[in-house]
Amino acid sequence: MASSLEIAGIRKVFGKGAAAVEVLKKIDITVSPGEFLILVGPSGCGKSTLLNIIAGLEEPTEGALRIGGRDVLGVAPAERDIAMVFQSYALYPTMSVADNIGFALEMRRVPKEARNRRIHEVAAMLQIENLLDRRPSQLSGGQRQRVAMGRALARDPQLFLFDEPLSNLDAKLRVEMRAEIKRLHHVSGITSVYVTHDQIEAMTLGSRIAVMKDGVLQQIGTPDEIYRTPVNTYVAGFIGSPMMNFIDGVAEGDGAKNRFVFSGGFLELQAPSGRAVTLGQRPEHIHLADDAAWRGEVLLVEPTGADTYVVVQTAVGLITLRAPANTRLDIGEQVGMTVSDQHNNWFEKVSGRRI
Repeated sequence: MASSLEIAGIRKVFGKGAAAVEVLKKIDITVSPGEFLILVGPSGCGKSTLLNIIAGLEEPTEGALRIGGRDVLGVAPAERDIAMVFQSYALYPTMSVADNIGFALEMRRVPKEARNRRIHEVAAMLQIENLLDRRPSQLSGGQRQRVAMGRALARDPQLFLFDEPLSNLDAKLRVEMRAEIKRLHHVSGITSVYVTHDQIEAMTLGSRIAVMKDGVLQQIGTPDEIYRTPVNTYVAGFIGSPMMNFIDGVAEGDGAKNRFVFSGGFLELQAPSGRAVTLGQRPEHIHLADDAAWRGEVLLVEPTGADTYVVVQTAVGLITLRAPANTRLDIGEQVGMTVSDQHNNWFEKVSGRRI
């Protein structure tokens, strides 16, 4: 049965005195049974430290941690009933795939018949039944990662922890393994926490995403909430590829007929009037328009197959927009742009907080 995870007021400070560095600052997260939570953020934001605290590899300076309602601070990693998949596969090179998967069960003195039955159940779940007699050196990167997950799954843990498990794989394998991990979570139903700096992994895998920066939890929500209603410019810029466009300006008007004025142009938008603001617009919500007053010079055209991304140099900086696949533009060409009034993201100019 899946277990809950409660992270309450977790702080972590490395060093003492003047050399002390606070890497986690009062983190509060509750993960429901069976949920797949993604911890995402740039290198050094504290996400791996938080994962290590959940695993018992680090002890927090302050706070509480409960797995399935049980306080686990001070409890050894082996006693927390968790399983962890690392960036490095950490397989035993002299053991077969079957022995690697069943190693933890053997250490727990699970009878051989039950152990073999569980090994074959897990192998079938991961579609690696034909690899059980091989050694890690005879496997591809994707197959090794499946074995690493199989070893963790075999224990049927309360909690599954992933520490950037796809970082060592090439682009094609990453896509395949993302699908495999999502399918695996659906089949097993085990509560999972997954650390990554890759926002594509975060958006495609998680039932909820926790975005971190400098040891502070910025926002937690579903992928759709994080993408459509980011709480600040940091989250808005981190989630989404290409990233959100930001335009600084001033909103003018009486509320009934507003316009947003910025360097080099203006847009008729329902803007928060009478204040300096930042408008955030996703590339898919900015459109080419021959007769538009807001104009710029094409700097880069990037065909991706299904779409074409166009980077335009404007008076407010570079603007990236998504155009149809058959769009043909020349570098240096002057183009007009317009935006939909349905997808505005307004932020305070100084603080960056969502309005």
